[in-house]
Amino acid sequence: MSNSADSPGPGADRDRARRFPPVRILTAAVFALAGLIFFTSFDTAKGTNIRTDTSLLKLSDLVQERSRKNKELDESNATLRGDVESLARSDGGGTKAQDEKLSGLEDSAGTRPLKGKAVSVTLNDAPPNATAKLPGYPEPQPDYLVIHQQDLQAVVNALWNGGARGIKVMDQRLISTSAVRCVGNTLILQGRVYSPPYKITAVGDPDRLKKALADSPAIQNYMVYVNVYGLGWKVTEDGTATLPGYTGAVDLHYAQPVG
Repeated sequence: MSNSADSPGPGADRDRARRFPPVRILTAAVFALAGLIFFTSFDTAKGTNIRTDTSLLKLSDLVQERSRKNKELDESNATLRGDVESLARSDGGGTKAQDEKLSGLEDSAGTRPLKGKAVSVTLNDAPPNATAKLPGYPEPQPDYLVIHQQDLQAVVNALWNGGARGIKVMDQRLISTSAVRCVGNTLILQGRVYSPPYKITAVGDPDRLKKALADSPAIQNYMVYVNVYGLGWKVTEDGTATLPGYTGAVDLHYAQPVG
């Protein structure tokens, strides 16, 4: 019996030959899309590198940029403050007693330069290849070889206890609201960032200052790491030195209770 009604004829074979399987259609679409993306990138780049420089995305770069900006703002603030003080003096509105009281308050606040005999302490990281120099001590962990926040704070506290009239960390004067903070072995002080070696300078009686450093239990513990692993430690008398006045903002910001 003929099945011509059910079987496809020669024309159907030609139609099937002209059809593309679904896989081929999908492959062609992918290549077309890839070509479109390539052309778009080429047209956008115009011969330049359109990849983002990874250094621009580094947090350390952003921190350094903010530190530089904060330094510029501090310097600008110091200039404006000097202009205001000059105008106040030329105005002659205050009495001598009021001017003396204002000067005393500025000295206490640390906003005016301070001159006197000074002692400096310099702390530095140990060499990266440091080993234990004394028997009975373990080989150092990376944490043993860097300066930490508590080391800087121990020096500052000891100098205050030794009667320091003023203290400068790196190039900044400390005031009552200053906080010495470290992230890893990087110092963040009043919005600016510093790397070791760290230098701390105090104005006061040199003998009292040096004795306070030697008597500090925290510094005695630090000296173990100096002797065993080679952390940096140097104390010098600077003769007469001048500490800069604090140039940052003095406004206090605090939370308020919900009414």
